[in-house]
Amino acid sequence: MEFIYSIIFWQWVLVIGSSLLLLLISPVAKNAEDFFRATTKNNQKPGLFLLTSSLVISWIFAKSITNAANLGLKYGILGGMAYATYYFSFLFAGIIIYQLRTKGKYTSIHHFLEHKFGKGALIFFSILIAFRLFNEVWSNTLVIGSYFGENGSMPFYMAIFLFTALTLAYSLKGGLKSTLLTDAIQMLLFGTLLILILGIILPKSEGITSLIHSSSWTLEGGLDLFLVAIIQIFSYPFHDPVMTDRGFITDSKTMRKAFFFAVPIGFICILLFSLIGVYASQQGFSGKVIVEIGKSLGIVAMLAINFIMITSAASTLDSSFASFSKLGIIDLKIANQSVSKGRIVMVFIAIIGTIPIFFEPEILDATTISGTMVIGLAPIFLFWNMSVKKCTFIVVVAIGTLFGIWQATGFFPNALTFFSSDYGALLSANILGTICCFIAFFLCLIRK
Repeated sequence: MEFIYSIIFWQWVLVIGSSLLLLLISPVAKNAEDFFRATTKNNQKPGLFLLTSSLVISWIFAKSITNAANLGLKYGILGGMAYATYYFSFLFAGIIIYQLRTKGKYTSIHHFLEHKFGKGALIFFSILIAFRLFNEVWSNTLVIGSYFGENGSMPFYMAIFLFTALTLAYSLKGGLKSTLLTDAIQMLLFGTLLILILGIILPKSEGITSLIHSSSWTLEGGLDLFLVAIIQIFSYPFHDPVMTDRGFITDSKTMRKAFFFAVPIGFICILLFSLIGVYASQQGFSGKVIVEIGKSLGIVAMLAINFIMITSAASTLDSSFASFSKLGIIDLKIANQSVSKGRIVMVFIAIIGTIPIFFEPEILDATTISGTMVIGLAPIFLFWNMSVKKCTFIVVVAIGTLFGIWQATGFFPNALTFFSSDYGALLSANILGTICCFIAFFLCLIRK
């Protein structure tokens, strides 16, 4: 019990101390360009290192790390590989955004959609990504709360409220400008702590070979989730403004390099973190994998693991605040472009995005459900330059959204579920939904 109290005390120190430090070093956004587009002195744009670091760490969510470890526990290295496959989204997004910018001369995803598909498409798309950002808030803070107490307990809620408030504080100070700077610092911390943890765990494992051969490459062994990720990487990145906003804030060539570099870095980071789950399986652990592993390795290792969670959650949370603010002020133009208006929108999403923690949602749902709901974005962006009817976007994306809701609510029929594995229904819904979306898209082609 004394060990637990000691851990919790130092966790509070890490949360408060790291947040106050980031608040101190975060630059002040003096104008809308600073706040929404992260410009610096003399209108200088973010460089390659800053952009790559921000892309990677803002996608290594606290929930991603937790899911990677849990999937490693359940399915071995294949579980981690399945989740890490989502990081190939950077490759596809980088290629398409580069084309949109250089060939289409578009300045944002919203600019492209409104120009090609009209105001209705812009609003529909904005609702989808608002839902995505809403999910990012609660799903990451939920992970942080779980390290301070049981779900529903006072320490659990206190940790979430304080963590959210402190992250919001430095986000309000500099907007996207402070987000990029703190992302770079958080990326370096994450890499250092991950190496430290693996340095402790790997010598205690049954050997690298046992970790690599820890999976059964069958649908029941996690291959179903791997296939879901393969399907979703062609649509998933475009409903994440945390990623796509970064595709338009620097020159196109630097952007493309950053997106390409982010693929192997992100993939390797998640795959390596899943080894914690594989190790936990070898040691017979269950339950909250990361917590149990930390306890077994001592206070230093546990604090290092927890600090990784704090770092990754903060990087995603501040990015979500910045993207939601841009969505409201820049993309939807709900108010004049100003720092004060952007800050008000940040406070709004921080409050609304915290509400779901009172209903005990599952963190993996934030990825798999929203990923299925946007499978219709794949043909929209893959064939962005094709001549189609204005209604195409709403028709195609609505089909994908319906499949996502159909599967998420548990009403997807057994007759259409072709696989009996854990994610068999999810895989079936994604296959059928994707086929229907592509058929609908090609039916909307303008005949010459």
